[in-house]
Amino acid sequence: MSRKTRRKLLSNFMLFVSFLTAAYGIFWLFWILGSLVVNGFRYLTPELVYLDPTPAGQEGGGLRPAFVGHLIITSLATVMGVPVGIMAGIYFAEYGRHSKFFMTLRQITDIMVSTPSILMGAVIYAVLVKPVGHFNGFSGSVALALLMLPVIAITTDEMLKLVPREMREAAYALGAYKWQVIKGVVMRAARVGILTGVLLGVARIAGETAPLLFTSFNNNVLTFDLRDPMASLTVTMFNYVMGPYHYWHQQSWAAAFILTMAVLILSIIARVLLHRNLLEPLFYIVRSIT
Repeated sequence: MSRKTRRKLLSNFMLFVSFLTAAYGIFWLFWILGSLVVNGFRYLTPELVYLDPTPAGQEGGGLRPAFVGHLIITSLATVMGVPVGIMAGIYFAEYGRHSKFFMTLRQITDIMVSTPSILMGAVIYAVLVKPVGHFNGFSGSVALALLMLPVIAITTDEMLKLVPREMREAAYALGAYKWQVIKGVVMRAARVGILTGVLLGVARIAGETAPLLFTSFNNNVLTFDLRDPMASLTVTMFNYVMGPYHYWHQQSWAAAFILTMAVLILSIIARVLLHRNLLEPLFYIVRSIT
C-alpha cells in the first residue's frame, strides 16, 4: 500500500470518527430540546404569565412574579453591563493595545469569561447582600452584569481589531481627533459585530440560576422594589422542579420552554446580524433623527 493511499484512508477514517462524535452530540442536543418542546408546549397556558402563584399544594395559578422579576433583573443588568463592556472593549482595542496594564486587564477579562457563575454570586453575596443583611434584586442585577461584561468587552475588542488601520489613518489625515475616529469611523464599521456581542451577553445571563440564589433569592409576591428579594424565572423553576407537587413540575416545563425560546431567538438574531447587515436602515433612521 502506497503512502498516498494510507494517508487517504487515515483521513477518511478520522472524518468518519468526527462525523460520529458530532452526530452523537447533536442527537442528545435535539433529544433534550425535543423533550423540552413537547412537555413545555403541552403545559403552556396564558394563566402562567398573568396569574400569581397559589399556596403550596393548591393547583392552578401562574408565575407572574417570576416573569416580571426576571425581566427587571435582566434588563437592569443589561443597562449596567453593556456600556461598561463596550467601553472596556474600546480601551482594549484603541488605547491600551501596547501597554502592560492592558495585557493584565485583558487576561483578567479572559479569565472572567470562564468564571463559574456560582462564584460570581458568592462574591456579590459577600459585597452587596451580607452587609445589608438581606437578599435584594439589585445585587442579582449586579451579578448578572458582571457575567455579561467580559463577553461584551472581548467581542467589542475583537470586532474593533478587524477594522482596517487604513480607515483610521484616512480619518486622521482629514484632521479628526482620536475620539472622532473611534466614534465616527471605527464604531460605525464594527457596530453589527458589537451588537452581536451584546445579544450573546444577554442570552448568556438570561438562563443563569446560581448567582440569583445568592443575591436576589426568590419571592412569591410581585414586587418592583429592588431593595427586597425578587423572584426570577430560573430560581422559581429550580424550586418547583425540586418540589413534591406535579403541577409545579408542569409549570416548570412551561417556564423552561418560554425561557429557552427567548434565548434561542436572541442567539439566532445575533448569528444573523453577524453575517448580514440588517440594521443599516435602522442606523440611518436614528442618525437622521439625531
